[in-house]
Amino acid sequence: MDSTGEASAQVGAPPVGAQGLLFGEDLTEQDAGTGYRGTTACRVAGITYRQLDYWARTGLVEPSIRPATGSGTHRLYSFRDVLVLKIVKRLLDTGVSLQQIRTAVTHLRQRGVEDLAQITLMSDGASVYECTSPDEVVDLVQGGQGVFGIAVGRVWREIEGTLSQMPTESLEDEVPDDLVQAGDELAARRRARNAG
Repeated sequence: MDSTGEASAQVGAPPVGAQGLLFGEDLTEQDAGTGYRGTTACRVAGITYRQLDYWARTGLVEPSIRPATGSGTHRLYSFRDVLVLKIVKRLLDTGVSLQQIRTAVTHLRQRGVEDLAQITLMSDGASVYECTSPDEVVDLVQGGQGVFGIAVGRVWREIEGTLSQMPTESLEDEVPDDLVQAGDELAARRRARNAG
């Protein structure tokens, strides 16, 4: 809370003071080398593949493990990417503008794992606010501004449970070009075209 009595900072502003864990949940960092294909990310985030593709091409939420490099390659999204996709979807559902969502996503990318778990995003439909304590959430709601909230730690747990039942892929799972079987001529041509 700042000296003027403002309950929270608008997303994009630097965090103020020490943060306590909002819901008392202990969240763990996910394996950075393991990811999820686009279809899995879509299913978990509740979006269409068309939305996923558009958001990746426009830089809203790009896959951090492996981007698409041409025909036949698959994007690979990290756990954190899927978390951000789910948050974007929820913000869109409440009518928040894409411009405000882009600002929120940029801000979320700059946060550490522990910071993400402690944030509740509140929106009045026009702006997105970051609350880092229960008092800030209450102050924002009592001020008549906040009408929708997303507890990032809760979304984290929800996605963690859902993704534990989904197939994963690792960067180590890729087959090098020299191991492509002779009978798979189409795959060999595709890899050669993408490499050159």
